[in-house]
Amino acid sequence: MTSTASQSPQSGAATAHPDHLGHVVFIAAAAAMGGFLFGYDSSVINGAVEAIRDRYDVGSAALAQVIAIALIGCAVGAATAGRIADRIGRIRCMQIAAVLFTISAVGSALPFALWDLAFWRVVGGFAIGMASVIGPAYIAEVAPPAYRGRLGSFQQAAIVVGIAMSQLVNWGILNAAGGDQRGPLMGLEAWQVMLGVMVVPAVLYGLLSFAIPESPRFLISVGKRERARRILAEVEGENVDFDARITEIEQAMRSERRSSFKDLLGGTFLFKPIVWVGIGLSAFQQFVGINVAFYYSSTLWQSVGVDPTDSFFYSFTTSIINIVGTVVAIIFVDRIGRKPLALIGSVGMVVGLGLEAWAFSYDLVDGKLPATQGWVALIAAHLFVLFFALSWGVVVWVLLGEMFPNRLRAAALGVAAAAQWIANWAITASFPSLADWNLSATYVIYTVFAALSIPFVLKFVKETKGKRLEEMG
Repeated sequence: MTSTASQSPQSGAATAHPDHLGHVVFIAAAAAMGGFLFGYDSSVINGAVEAIRDRYDVGSAALAQVIAIALIGCAVGAATAGRIADRIGRIRCMQIAAVLFTISAVGSALPFALWDLAFWRVVGGFAIGMASVIGPAYIAEVAPPAYRGRLGSFQQAAIVVGIAMSQLVNWGILNAAGGDQRGPLMGLEAWQVMLGVMVVPAVLYGLLSFAIPESPRFLISVGKRERARRILAEVEGENVDFDARITEIEQAMRSERRSSFKDLLGGTFLFKPIVWVGIGLSAFQQFVGINVAFYYSSTLWQSVGVDPTDSFFYSFTTSIINIVGTVVAIIFVDRIGRKPLALIGSVGMVVGLGLEAWAFSYDLVDGKLPATQGWVALIAAHLFVLFFALSWGVVVWVLLGEMFPNRLRAAALGVAAAAQWIANWAITASFPSLADWNLSATYVIYTVFAALSIPFVLKFVKETKGKRLEEMG
């Protein structure tokens, strides 16, 4: 790795600026469409929950499993995407995911039984898992180092825009069906149309994958040096010494084998320490309970006495705050670094979650929280989402795309992303039961995880701002 790093001044890659930045932004945005589909699919099910419960006459526990089961598919897709991408390329992997997204949307819109709906959600989850790995890895490999943090942030930006867009689409469909989730619309029930509309972004994702180049690092790994050279010129500018740049990448890869699960093994606790750091980042990102705010927000607010119409409005305002926080992170992730943002976010989340836990500890009066506690809960929920969005929501995706050595990156990112989906599933599946047990105590648990993330970042996470991927490890 030393000889590789020494090539950087000769190639000029560390300070490269593309001649056409807009083109590089388009490439990153196209790759991040997988994140949009994750956000859209995660949130769109909220508009169908009560209709599914009514149509199939299922209880809360079974309904929670149907909602959460897609995340199992996500974990499997994330765990296998790295190997698939190393074998057939990043772009082909995106195209496979787009096909699976489309099939899942059609199947979910036309189920004939509850298990059938669950199956199609697993298929969609597998596609989401693939996209969650390929998106940040591809962007990290294509983006010039000077812009990599901001471009890597596109993944999370796409997720939060997908969440907001799904809520807007659901609201429009619900109004078109006269406010009834099971109301007739286009020959189907409204909730079926909500799930089927995801065909549109799925097809767009597939089409965009044909308009962006393959990763230069993958091309070099399969011996296509000239094609890699042309793409490097596209994304890093003409002022780079491409012979030195390609040599730099080749030297980093020459002593490395294609990543596999076996490469991740080592140390006292099964995996190498750097892999555990990635798993830890993924777990903390989910264990603070962020997806409760998006999967169950309407149900949560209604459980403490908020009118259903108002609960939808609060869910939408939360998604807007989510977008605002993500924009803040994109602006600052390359300026102040990954670790400072993560620490700022952790402190803010502790405050927001702690206030929610306090507010929910009060007994309901006439089916509602007391006025003071109700306003505190509402403001604290938005505060929590804001601090998550401007920190962990973006920083984790950026770090997972950057922090692993080349010889481990694809496989390690797959394992870390799989851990993220498993943690997501655990929170999603457990929240209804935990909330029935004690809503305040549930938020205390999330607060504890937010607090524990602070020493974790301080001790184990290394700053990656401004470093080339060949320097990692």
